[in-house]
Amino acid sequence: MTDHVNGGGARERVDERALEEVVRFTSDLIRIDTTNRGAGDCRERPAAEYVAERLAETGIEPVLLEKDRGRTNVVARIPGADPAAVGMLLHGHLDVVPAEPADWSVHPFSGEVRDGVVWGRGAVDMKNTVAMFLATVRAWARAGVRPPHDIVLAFTADEEDNALAGAAFLAREHAGLFRGCTVGIGESGAYTFHADAGLRLYPVGAGERGTAWVKLTARGRAGHGSKVNKQNAVGRLAAAVTRINEHQWPVRLGPTVKAALREIAALHGIEADVDAPDFDADGLLGKLGPAAALVAPTVRNSSNPTMLDAGYKINVIPGSAVGFVDGRTVPGGGEEFRTTMDRLTGPDVDWEFHNHGEALQAPVDSPVFARMRAALEHFDPGAHAVPFCMSGGTDAKQFSELGITGYGFSPLKLPPGFDYQALFHGVDERVPVEALHFGVRVLDRFVMNDKEA
Repeated sequence: MTDHVNGGGARERVDERALEEVVRFTSDLIRIDTTNRGAGDCRERPAAEYVAERLAETGIEPVLLEKDRGRTNVVARIPGADPAAVGMLLHGHLDVVPAEPADWSVHPFSGEVRDGVVWGRGAVDMKNTVAMFLATVRAWARAGVRPPHDIVLAFTADEEDNALAGAAFLAREHAGLFRGCTVGIGESGAYTFHADAGLRLYPVGAGERGTAWVKLTARGRAGHGSKVNKQNAVGRLAAAVTRINEHQWPVRLGPTVKAALREIAALHGIEADVDAPDFDADGLLGKLGPAAALVAPTVRNSSNPTMLDAGYKINVIPGSAVGFVDGRTVPGGGEEFRTTMDRLTGPDVDWEFHNHGEALQAPVDSPVFARMRAALEHFDPGAHAVPFCMSGGTDAKQFSELGITGYGFSPLKLPPGFDYQALFHGVDERVPVEALHFGVRVLDRFVMNDKEA
């Protein structure tokens, strides 16, 4: 149990019921199929109603909001003990990516609990975190305690596509629900990463690369497949895609990545002057063993071709061809991305952003980060919380429009050999029961341990 002095006495908060609930809620949410296939093909409402019911049972009043029918978001506010204190946002998304049952050891929407592990799509991305938030705030309600500052809970739709029916809709059309919030926590950080020599790291998300999804359109002269055609749209697109795929982006280090390199190197006994003009980031990464994986994707921009669409018959040269590229940008790397895409696509291929969001950074020397570090290391003595920049994007991008600084903080204590990162959008997604218990305890301590958000 953890306890907190509030209103003159110490009261228990994280009880056995909370530990049971976090497992049950994770399993229940997995069983609600909220597959997001893109282009609006998803229905989060059943999961949103489940979440709203769990909140209402404890006296918390949720609001259900939809931009599109069935694409439901849930927002609720828990008043803090100090009305003047700045608030904190806890956000998690309700949708999941598709899963093919034939590829899995268990059905991806079974929510099966087997050998101390919860299985299914969303077990790590991110119905587990939704369940941890629910179990934590319900434990507070049972204990009769209030957080030191207002807590706003947001459970969103559409994060796995473009967030237009989810966090973007909330930020742009319901900004008042988030008044007073200056900090937010969400997915993808604060999990155990086992490095060399028994070193346990907890990478806390203090930034994320920008989203630069690109649509390519090549135009040419339509014609018969048997005739020579130097204006072949498919060939033009293929050439541009090849150039993009083979491009080597230069290293560009932002403050969060520098902090990550500096701290992780020090824990490996390596001195790293990341501000030196001749600093060799790739050389340092080569010395960090498994821990290099935490930083390597975020030292430069990236551009990966992912989809192609052209033609309708083998003997017909089409007049146009379309491709898509998953681009990501480091902080400050947006202009370089644009000019490079102009050059790589060339004169015969047009490009435009299909989805665009700026890179984010959060301070790693803030009281909030210090509290995250302290809460993790309290429940796993001997481990080390370190900052890192997430390679992908989260709803933090949308909430940043409201001036909310976002951190990736979804605490899980994981055993050696558990490849957490590989399970995101992967087969046999699962989470240990003990990891969920750890998460509830850490979240409780983090939120309750200070009056400053």
